[in-house]
Amino acid sequence: MNPTHRHASLQGIGFAVLATACFATLDTTTRHVSAGLSVLVALWFRYVIQALITTIVVWPGRGSQVLRTRNPRFQLARGLLLLACGVLAFTSLKYMPVGEFTAISLLSPLVITLLSAWMLKESIRPLRWLLVLGGFVGTLVIIRPGSHEFDWTLALPLLLVLANAGFQILTSHMSKTEDPITTHFYTGWIVTVLASLMLPFVWQMPTDGVVWLQLLLMGLMGTVGHFFLILAYGRAPAATLTPYMYAQIGFGVLGGWIVFNHLPDQWTFVGMGLIALCGALGAWLTVRENRISIQPPET
Repeated sequence: MNPTHRHASLQGIGFAVLATACFATLDTTTRHVSAGLSVLVALWFRYVIQALITTIVVWPGRGSQVLRTRNPRFQLARGLLLLACGVLAFTSLKYMPVGEFTAISLLSPLVITLLSAWMLKESIRPLRWLLVLGGFVGTLVIIRPGSHEFDWTLALPLLLVLANAGFQILTSHMSKTEDPITTHFYTGWIVTVLASLMLPFVWQMPTDGVVWLQLLLMGLMGTVGHFFLILAYGRAPAATLTPYMYAQIGFGVLGGWIVFNHLPDQWTFVGMGLIALCGALGAWLTVRENRISIQPPET
């Protein structure tokens, strides 16, 4: 690798790590806000802020061109899947620590690998099966079914993994024909509109100024995090960046410790480490084999 490419790769890695820090901040703030505010209300604020910021940034340069899409039905389906991911993520964070939630949600690349291989009728190498098995063993170590630590809410991030896998596979399919900025624009507004339709049934007006600041922070962190990802993928290939996306687990644990004074026990750390190791290796292999473009979970 020549010095120019090495410098660009290092920049890309730096932006990717910054993105994971933004997403971990978003998740930590979400957990704090959701303790006293409806999940759908918090979700609506998170996406309306993103949609408005995206429009302010994109519209002056592109105008109505940003609305041109070849697959409006796919845009709608992507918005519906992201709404499902958002509801599951926000509800999960209402009941479980940030670090544990992040680790389980990052099973997505392993599930995407299996689903994409199944859909394309491709064989799966024994090493990949071993990595998938290792990731799910790590999940079992974290949730420990049958123990006093187990609760039904621990199934929510597993549902999120499935919804996010569908979201990512659809995104990969759309990337062949759609402008990513157009897709990002549509998705933000579709989720905002759909959440707005449900808002009258769950509306709670935040009365605390701190809550308003937290809602603003959620929207900013989601938007800035995706902006950093765009910068990262513009400087380094996915095969280089994917393993570093698992830094989000560390930031999630740090956020949970600082804000909630919570640290996972030793077995939970083992499970989280196993998921990170197997997930990073599995995602790296997936990108190297060019089966599907892996993107981080979009919460």
